[in-house]
Amino acid sequence: MEHRLVTAIETALSWNSSEPIGTGFALGRIEDDSLLSRILTPNKLLDIAMRRSLDRPQFRAFQKGEEVHPAVYFTDTVSPRGQSVPMTNMHRLGDLLRDGATLIMDQVNVFDPTMEATCRALQWWAHERVQVNAYLTTNDSSGFPLHWDDHDVIIVQLSGEKDWEVRDTSRTAPMYRDADPNNTPSDIVIFNGTLQAGDVMHIPRGHWHQATRTGSGTGHSLHATFGITKRTGASWMAWLADWCREQEIFRHDLDRAGSGSGALMEAATRLVGRRGPEDFLTAYEQQATPGRHVPFLGIFGPLDTVVCTTHFPPWITERGNAVQVTAAGKKLTFAVKALPALRLLLSGRPVPLAQAAATAGDEIHELAEILIKEELCAPLTDELSSGYTGLVTDAIF
Repeated sequence: MEHRLVTAIETALSWNSSEPIGTGFALGRIEDDSLLSRILTPNKLLDIAMRRSLDRPQFRAFQKGEEVHPAVYFTDTVSPRGQSVPMTNMHRLGDLLRDGATLIMDQVNVFDPTMEATCRALQWWAHERVQVNAYLTTNDSSGFPLHWDDHDVIIVQLSGEKDWEVRDTSRTAPMYRDADPNNTPSDIVIFNGTLQAGDVMHIPRGHWHQATRTGSGTGHSLHATFGITKRTGASWMAWLADWCREQEIFRHDLDRAGSGSGALMEAATRLVGRRGPEDFLTAYEQQATPGRHVPFLGIFGPLDTVVCTTHFPPWITERGNAVQVTAAGKKLTFAVKALPALRLLLSGRPVPLAQAAATAGDEIHELAEILIKEELCAPLTDELSSGYTGLVTDAIF
């Protein structure tokens, strides 16, 4: 899947793949203003907040460095039958923004099809899970104090401007669950400057940073932070712990006298040798749960266009007269003649079935329905299509 934002990030940071993620601070610029507004605008973010029932911590507001109590900008909307649903009070939210505030919406990809498709493209590119948070700051307002994240981030300044300070790590590769609280910031400043619309910044895990508009006066800033959570050695060890339960020796109680410890350690060594980090990374991609999508119901009309919605690129393997597709925790086997159609349907690009049938054969309709039933693909609804339009081209026939 080729996505315009992924390509723009690579170009801006002088990368030719996702390999540099986590290896060092990087700063660059996207020159295409139309791409920025296509991804997200302040008004679109506020529209999302208006139309959905949100609550903290997914949607938060900060003012003067402190979190605003949700009661200030949330109102319980009561239906005629007395059902209460929390909704954003847009009047009060507007007052906060006029005075100067920071709004944070976590996992915008859950609510917005453009961000959904963008995060999926980034996941196919990075082979790691990605979520996006949006930060809207108005007028003379601060953001979070100096802190570090337990994942790598790619920040895209979508509109306005914001001042940033980025410092070095004070602990190598810190983690959310760690042996050290890592509370002392580094004194080494890597970057101190202003991001303007189009600027892209990569901050590796553990680097201290803060952003603010304090002293900037009238104006705003909107940036998207794409969080990329990479697998670690600890992740591999946790995976091994699950596998050990298959063997009886690991299910027995530990003997305080120490008898049997030698055999247990030998079994652990064999397990490590049989299931290395590469096996874990492969399994992590292949066994990821299916993505969320609208189900196909024939009673609503025929299936016109489909798109692959797996978190990671499906594995397509030829095995003699058969083709095996591995993704979303499933292994599906098809006749080898289905290979051209499968490559189209699992390309990550929208596939108009009528056009595809001309080159891949009429059986592509049946294959599409199978892949949707198995939750590898989804019907391209109008809403989902809006997330791809202008950003991901249709499959090439």
